[in-house]
Amino acid sequence: MATCPQGHASSTDDYCDVCGTQMSAPAPRQPGPSQPQGSRPAESCPICATPRVGQFCEVCGHSFDGGALPARAPVAGARWEAVTAADRAYYDQVIAQNGPDAAAMAFPPYCPERSFPLIGEQVRIGRSRRGRDLTPEIDLAGPPTDPGVSGLHAVLLATPGGTWMLVDPGSANGTQVNGKPVTVNVPVPVGPGDRIHLGAWTVITIREGTP
Repeated sequence: MATCPQGHASSTDDYCDVCGTQMSAPAPRQPGPSQPQGSRPAESCPICATPRVGQFCEVCGHSFDGGALPARAPVAGARWEAVTAADRAYYDQVIAQNGPDAAAMAFPPYCPERSFPLIGEQVRIGRSRRGRDLTPEIDLAGPPTDPGVSGLHAVLLATPGGTWMLVDPGSANGTQVNGKPVTVNVPVPVGPGDRIHLGAWTVITIREGTP
């Protein structure tokens, strides 16, 4: 099994099936200062032992703030939905940045819209993997598969008022809401008509539907 530059074990050899990073030989690690005596060791997920990079484990979705989300008022019915699609204009912007894996990304010739109801206290966005105990509620595994989407890319959190907040727990390639980058672990409110961009071409539009 291959190991991606971020240190994840991956069953694929083109892009990491955990974080979406292109599989290539990792750059040699530069020597750095030794860990100060008495400092705390790096925290790992108690469920799957993955090193912590944010509030949520990027492999199994475990929340590090006590193991559970704070109690919230339930969201009644499927009043909200997330509609996924491929956005050519966003893809062109990503390719224009000329990242290290830009040449390997091709815009899908066919990518139908899919609708996911927003139900419960949290809705995870990402890609399911064979052999991984994580199936996001908004599963972007495809086909077609967007190679820039992490296993756990973002999380939608319900608020007591019945609206939603978006959190990027530390995805490999980042997230945008209405064209603005989302800061890691900083909740951003989202509502009807808001567009969430992630990966190489994926756009998620929030819509207010009928229960």
